[in-house]
Amino acid sequence: MEYQAIIEQLFPKATRIEPKQQDYPVYPVYQLNELLGYAYESTDLSDLPGFAGKPIKLMIGLDTAGRFSGVKVLDHHEPVFLHGLGQQPLFDFVDQYQGQSLTDPIVIGEGNSEEGGPVYIDGVSKATVSVVIVNDTVLATALQVARNRLEGFAQSPAARPKTDLFEPLSIDELIARGYLQHWQLNRASVEQELGQSLDNYGDIDLEHDLNLTPEQLQRIDQDPGQALFSELWVAYLNAPIIGRNLLGEQHYRQLIQSLKKDEQVFAVLSRGPFGHVKEDFKPGTVPGRLSLQQQGLAIELRDLNALEDSSDPNAFADGIPEFDQAHLFRIKGHAGFNPGAESQLVLNVDLARNHLISDQGSFSYSHKLPDELFELVEVEIAAAPLPLWMRIWKDRTATIATLLLGLGLLSWVFVRQRRYSYQSRFMHYFRWGYLWFTLLFIGFYAQGQLSVVNIYTLLLALWDGFDIKLFLLDPVIFILWSYTFISLFLWGRGLFCGWLCPFGALQEMVAWVAAKLKIKQWKMPEPLHRRLILIKYPLLLGLVVTAFGSLTLAEQLAEVEPFKTSITLVFVRHWPFVLYALLLLGMGLFVHKFYCRYLCPLGAGLAVLGRLRLFNWLDRIEPCGSPCQLCKRRCGINAIHQDGRIDYDECIQCLECVVILNDPKQCVASLQQAKKQRRRNQSLAVDISSGPVNEPQPGIKPVVG
Repeated sequence: MEYQAIIEQLFPKATRIEPKQQDYPVYPVYQLNELLGYAYESTDLSDLPGFAGKPIKLMIGLDTAGRFSGVKVLDHHEPVFLHGLGQQPLFDFVDQYQGQSLTDPIVIGEGNSEEGGPVYIDGVSKATVSVVIVNDTVLATALQVARNRLEGFAQSPAARPKTDLFEPLSIDELIARGYLQHWQLNRASVEQELGQSLDNYGDIDLEHDLNLTPEQLQRIDQDPGQALFSELWVAYLNAPIIGRNLLGEQHYRQLIQSLKKDEQVFAVLSRGPFGHVKEDFKPGTVPGRLSLQQQGLAIELRDLNALEDSSDPNAFADGIPEFDQAHLFRIKGHAGFNPGAESQLVLNVDLARNHLISDQGSFSYSHKLPDELFELVEVEIAAAPLPLWMRIWKDRTATIATLLLGLGLLSWVFVRQRRYSYQSRFMHYFRWGYLWFTLLFIGFYAQGQLSVVNIYTLLLALWDGFDIKLFLLDPVIFILWSYTFISLFLWGRGLFCGWLCPFGALQEMVAWVAAKLKIKQWKMPEPLHRRLILIKYPLLLGLVVTAFGSLTLAEQLAEVEPFKTSITLVFVRHWPFVLYALLLLGMGLFVHKFYCRYLCPLGAGLAVLGRLRLFNWLDRIEPCGSPCQLCKRRCGINAIHQDGRIDYDECIQCLECVVILNDPKQCVASLQQAKKQRRRNQSLAVDISSGPVNEPQPGIKPVVG
């Protein structure tokens, strides 16, 4: 069998591995006659594309108890692992699934994995998109296999709330009918589970004011164990008779309209010394203390961040019980949650006795809504790509907003460049400020370095069947490419190459250092320069052609770009790659932007498209090139011909020539005009000083005034 050796690694005790089943694409794995579990290829159940446009192919092992026996990477084309960080970080990431259970929510990120709560696994820095795709692929496919093959995981007939069932009900009536469910956890139960008195834990406020009635206080005095530890109210808001009565008509309608297809929402309110979320809970994330399970499967609860104040009673209808915390938790459509079936709400307690020792316990509440609220529907399980891009865009809202503001500012200056170019000091300060923004924010922070890899990824996508969701997975790259593509038809390649390329900005910094150190620049003879600038075009063609034959080889050859080494990985890489990038930057000390001018295949691709530009924004006048050569001498990238014409294929739109043209102290035409004006003024002064003129001299017009 093709994958037998890999499956044996996932199930070391295996003695027999059956072929892939005809009715469902899994490999049954046995030890003698005992079924150990199933192995399967992720691409048989999900075609979710990776960042490079191709699915990440995994072999996943799932034992009969719903635990991962392991995950192995079979094939992928993620550039950051193939030719950046290396393969090992990806292998280390998938190794974290071994021993984890489908009954626990698995979340990428930092956090303490408490018993019964979410299990946190470490992500991979600079490969966020790729590991999110891997995680979603592993969990979504494993859920399908568990429901199809494992006992106890089969999904019961799903239910949906009756939309026409409604009558006005008070809060007390909602509680009485079981629509708003009430769960109380007392001190005695918690102390029994923890094996310690709550007085031993200093991080919990046992004197929490609950505004109890005299009768309640008397009972607690008689039996301290009856003191309230935590009190929760739980409401399934998708049911109109619950949601409309609890939230009010307007808020309910807004909530339902904000949900995506098949999403469901629970409201959880709590009070007492121990709330359902921690004090430092981050809105929009998964709660560590609270979890939901159904039929042995973990159902992820994620805060909707829909309440401005989690302790504001005005968010709910009148008569709501007093509470300290309230949150609306969303359940995604692909989770397969059945609201009409029984589920378990789990409160995970973790209390510290001191800075070294803490005790944990889990408390479960059975949640079952009355059948009258629902109608049964048939469930169809489909392996469909998950809308990851929407979650990624939401998580990077601040970065996206900053980038859009920066691009808007740059566009404004370029559109009004003729006006601002009269202010040479402003233009110089603006350019250097923007280059630092590009290098530090767009490059190092937002990881927005475009690459020739993006070009042939697009071409391959167009060839195989375009899917925009692939490109939406990285919002920064998508926005920069969209902006750059539009700008090519307005200004040519120069706007990106001169202002938005982080490696280009880094080369500008190197050139500035060379100037400060007074390093003599190598002047390429004009004929040689014109031949050298053509090198990048065959490089581009070779990469694109190779990509259609072997994407893996093309990704390896794309290392001609030093972008991953210098910008993505900030020189933390194997020494040959670092040496190559440093050599290119070192050449920039002697030849201004050496790599951009002669070797950059990305610049070549942009130059080709840039020939379709609609405008020539850089003004030229008659003296440019004859006799004036100032702009040509000042152009570090040598994009101005001897006759004054600008080579837009090479120009990086630094706008220095425009500043010179509009600066009366630099432009030769302005200096000559000023010189002629001074001569006229001197001649006029001589005529005036010689006295009044009675008769006009031949050939000279009289001066009036």
